[in-house]
Amino acid sequence: MYVLYGSNGSGSASVEAALALSGAEYEIVQTPTAEGMHLTEDFKAINPRQQVPALRLPDASVMTEGSAMMLHLADAFPAAQLAPPPGTPARAQHDRWLVFMVVNIYEGELRKGYSDRYTDDADGAVGVKTSADAYVKRHHTILEETIVGPFLFGPEMTMADIYLWMLAGWMDQDWLAAHCPKITTLAATIGQNPLVAPIHAVHFG
Repeated sequence: MYVLYGSNGSGSASVEAALALSGAEYEIVQTPTAEGMHLTEDFKAINPRQQVPALRLPDASVMTEGSAMMLHLADAFPAAQLAPPPGTPARAQHDRWLVFMVVNIYEGELRKGYSDRYTDDADGAVGVKTSADAYVKRHHTILEETIVGPFLFGPEMTMADIYLWMLAGWMDQDWLAAHCPKITTLAATIGQNPLVAPIHAVHFG
């Protein structure tokens, strides 16, 4: 069984959805970051960086980094067809855009949400947040132009789409609908999937 350590509204949302859609047997261990549960010594033993998500695999080993967990699940459950086969050009593009989202949009969201951690200037946090917001929006518009439809690469949902669903959930929905209608539609489609809908409700209301 997989064990996911996560917190509502956090980066664990995409991993939880990936587990559900993969057909994996799993359980959730709530680790609310708002209550500082990720800062305990017990959780530090699971993830030294004290961040969620963390995923305990059936062999009791632990993974960190949500996108890596999703790629692992894609390969561990190939019948779910949530990523192209390893080594194919299609998989190369899938992984390219998934990593694009991680290093640009996810990291930008961290700068938005925790702007004071990214500057030593007591008055600099506002500028960091403003800059990060523009950066995140720019990269959403790049993705918008990339979407083949209805999902990123065509008719089949992939792990990259699941990750984008999570990122879209963190955005200002009015801005997203006005500037990225294809992302809005994609995210709504995934959010309404019977396996994802209860997860969406927990993480995004």
